Amino acid sequence: MTNTVEAAWHRILITVGEPHRPEGSPLPAPFAELVRVAHAEPPLRRLYPWAGMWELHFSRCTEIRHTWDIPYIGTLKDGRYYVEGPSRSSPRIAETDSAQAAVAMVVERLPPHCGPAFLGNAEELAAYERVRDGG
Repeated sequence: MTNTVEAAWHRILITVGEPHRPEGSPLPAPFAELVRVAHAEPPLRRLYPWAGMWELHFSRCTEIRHTWDIPYIGTLKDGRYYVEGPSRSSPRIAETDSAQAAVAMVVERLPPHCGPAFLGNAEELAAYERVRDGG
């Protein structure tokens, strides 16, 4: 695992619950739980995490443009979770009351040979994989 991935996880873990939301929002506690549960899962801890709009995404590379081949998890206003993806146009996979169940759904859907995260962006990762795979 790279220091870049560790630093990204650390940044998300320490900023969960920071006041970047309207007061009284029910989202911080469920989102914090989601981040902690995802971080505890070794296959996800090897990937580059990024968050936005109360969603937790996982990338096989460390730089923007990230990969979009792994489902992501979002937090609903009622404190439940949804799993979607891997792309924004993909249908919703499921909704659940449990961060553990949402994380398990993502782990089940990881691409083969997923991780550790590649140091670079999605285009560089694709080029590396073409060379590695002899194509």
